[in-house]
Amino acid sequence: MPTTPAPRQVHKRKFNRREAVAGYLFIAPWIVGFLVFTLGAMIYSLVISFSRFNLAQNTATPVGFDNYNQLFEDPKVMMSLGNTLFFAILAVPLEIMFALFLAMLLNRVGRGAGIFRTLYYLPKMTPSVAAASVFLLLLNGNYGAINRGLALIGIQGPQWLTDPAWVKPSIVIMTLWGVSGTMIIFLAALKNVPRDLYEVASLDGAGKVRQFWNITVPMISGTIFFNVLVLTIAALQVFDQAFLLFWRNQTNASPEASLFYAVYLFQQAFRSFNFGFAAAMAWLIFVIIMIITFIQVKFGNRFVYYEGDKD
Repeated sequence: MPTTPAPRQVHKRKFNRREAVAGYLFIAPWIVGFLVFTLGAMIYSLVISFSRFNLAQNTATPVGFDNYNQLFEDPKVMMSLGNTLFFAILAVPLEIMFALFLAMLLNRVGRGAGIFRTLYYLPKMTPSVAAASVFLLLLNGNYGAINRGLALIGIQGPQWLTDPAWVKPSIVIMTLWGVSGTMIIFLAALKNVPRDLYEVASLDGAGKVRQFWNITVPMISGTIFFNVLVLTIAALQVFDQAFLLFWRNQTNASPEASLFYAVYLFQQAFRSFNFGFAAAMAWLIFVIIMIITFIQVKFGNRFVYYEGDKD
């Protein structure tokens, strides 16, 4: 004979059901926003990537794979993609090192730690336009503050904003200005490293450098891996820094070294109104980001220590 569920089990099921319904109701706005403004927009962009879209008439003429064929015929696509990849290779390691350095400094602060955390995080709150205006002055090759500081120690500073060799480093410097978000993540990871490990290592004669490489880095390797993934994705979509420093005045005088992929996509979409080609560009960078992320996840996990691992 079938057994009748106990009253406690029935009550638990009803409670779990109500809890699940409440959870879905709370995240319903996000789900609707994702379906309409993210997934819906992605599907729509995929459709118009196979067409010639006319914004004035709101019509799309199918053109097959012409837009995707044009990706490999337009030299600026490959040039901007190369600039973006070079920037990512240069910026991501520097952001990781600088953010970890700041986090370690904050981790050593005792009294007044909250004040220092607030001060270190303030650059992240600065509007991009304001930050770009400041860096236009700092990076000026003739009378900028950075070159004046270098001159004090006998170094002749470069033309940051006009010399093609220094354009991408100048954008990296501006990117480091807003690295405090990554710093906060590192700081949270450092707080979770058991202090006992450092005490034991110190008793065994391990110095600060050895403790860093043998304790700190392995214990926060998961956080490092996460930040590398996030920063790589962000670097491959870099737009604000390059656009505000070089392209906001709609002139052709900006160096080609500053033409990043997202900037060229923006130009095609909102200045040339070539929406079909811009959509094809967006899907190309999406596929590239997915491939790079897959490679990072496939090989990066081998160097990450997870506390729950048995090996």
